[in-house]
Amino acid sequence: MGFSKSDGSFMVKFLRNVVLVLLLIVFISIVYNFRNKESDTVSALTASALSSREYKGVFIRDEEIQLYSGNGFLSYNVSDGGKVGNDTVIAEAYLDDEQLSIKHELAKLNKELGILEKITNPGTLESAQPSSLSESISDSYRSLIYYRDMGNLDELSDVKDDLLIQLSTYQIVTDEVQGFDQKILDIKNEIDKLNAKRTAPSETIRAPRSAYFVSYIDGYEDKLNTKNMDKLTVSMLEEISDRKSTAPNVVGKLIDGYGWYLAIVADNSNKQYAVGEEISLRFDSSAESYPAVIYDIRDEKKDKSIIIISCDKFNYELVQHRAEIVELIKDDCTGLKVPREAIRFAKVTETVDDGNGNVTEKTSNQKGVYIRKGEQILFKRIEVVYEGSDYVLSKPVNDDDYLALYDDILIEEVDTNE
Repeated sequence: MGFSKSDGSFMVKFLRNVVLVLLLIVFISIVYNFRNKESDTVSALTASALSSREYKGVFIRDEEIQLYSGNGFLSYNVSDGGKVGNDTVIAEAYLDDEQLSIKHELAKLNKELGILEKITNPGTLESAQPSSLSESISDSYRSLIYYRDMGNLDELSDVKDDLLIQLSTYQIVTDEVQGFDQKILDIKNEIDKLNAKRTAPSETIRAPRSAYFVSYIDGYEDKLNTKNMDKLTVSMLEEISDRKSTAPNVVGKLIDGYGWYLAIVADNSNKQYAVGEEISLRFDSSAESYPAVIYDIRDEKKDKSIIIISCDKFNYELVQHRAEIVELIKDDCTGLKVPREAIRFAKVTETVDDGNGNVTEKTSNQKGVYIRKGEQILFKRIEVVYEGSDYVLSKPVNDDDYLALYDDILIEEVDTNE
């Protein structure tokens, strides 16, 4: 059986069409590869990021130094960051340092005695049930782990005492132990012996008003307060160090109220921060973050501004330093994602109207990117609102001169002379 003439004509046409399709595919591939080799692009898409940056922070508080005669050894009744009322005993001075050890041991024994008496209280034992105690023990254990991880020593100590009471009570109600009567008697005898050795303090230091107490000074108390905030300069803040005074007659200082301020020096030329803006603070010395508000911004130099931040949260960690590294955390930033390698600078000419009918042209270097629009290469400006390690986020601006959503950003260098 042979091929007819019509069959041969069909095969010729078929093969010709196949060749044409292959040539078209090759041509498109060459053009595509050439254009991509000539200039890789990436689309400008919307992205979000948490904006944060670290600075040296300087604490500003209203503080009053507390002094004593300087004679004797100080024993403190208030921990750093503790609140005191009018006439509260802050510290006592003793001529003999052995009295400090006696006072410390008495405080320890009295605390232990209080715990044991609470455990053996008939009311506690009568109402205690193994099932409820077991649940309370589990809750206290979880709280213990939480406060340990948070570094909250005050809460950690309270939870530890509660856990000890719960465990000991559980042992008594389940008949694992007979009681703590002998232990209580031994502690009371030891307390009596120590009390017999006690002497009266040579000097008692009391708080003149309600405030918060810190047991050290650093010499900045008269300079770094709310009255002098307007006098702060960039050079002053940059020179401040974290130090503690060793003056022999200093008891410590009183800090007014919860409110305090933090001063930093930052480059705010791109208006990253604004007065009234809510931010969060995180310090090296604390696991917590602190809600704060930007109180004031003073532009002292082109790339250096003094930013004053206000916060009303107060605890032990925040009074241990005058200056330390702080991380300023802003809310999530949203913008057009731009690879750092695509950022370029170009001269842009703008028409400026002074409002009096005088129109002039101003040329300046502007930050931006080159984009491909059809066969054109155009320069588009960007307004950076966040800087990452290998990209930035640009604020979407309703202006044809600025980068827009879905623009094709050129990654490689562009020869603008062509």
